[in-house]
Amino acid sequence: MTTKSNAAQDAIAMLTADHREVKDLFEQYEKLTDRAKVSKKKLADQICDALILHASIEEEIFYPALRAAAKDAEDTVDEAVVEHAAAKDLIAQIQEMDPDDELYDAKIKVLSEQIEHHVQEEEKEMFPKAKKSGIDLAALGEEMAERKEELEQTS
Repeated sequence: MTTKSNAAQDAIAMLTADHREVKDLFEQYEKLTDRAKVSKKKLADQICDALILHASIEEEIFYPALRAAAKDAEDTVDEAVVEHAAAKDLIAQIQEMDPDDELYDAKIKVLSEQIEHHVQEEEKEMFPKAKKSGIDLAALGEEMAERKEELEQTS
């Protein structure tokens, strides 16, 4: 059975699609007014959930595969892991807050900027290294899709 999340696509296509989805969610959030508290909370929760899921798949499957296959990717992967840790800290703060709380919008904005920076580095530096490394991106994508589906079912 093929669901939207495990449709056959390589690892990079899958991660790039996730990047676009989160960027779209951040853009939707930006358009909301201060009075749209329920919508803000709902979108912020969606953003946080999507980022946690995405980071898990990268850290469990993509980064170790890249680290093993491309010795020149070690620094890039290390930086990405540190960026994930910073994002997770901010996500945890946001998840404990309400849209009425002081700095809520500011934290969403900073998270958006951090993620935008992280995505740029992945797409411009890490993904080209992955393509050159000889990793079987189709098999990796399949493994990531299966894991993503598992995580979605447990959340």
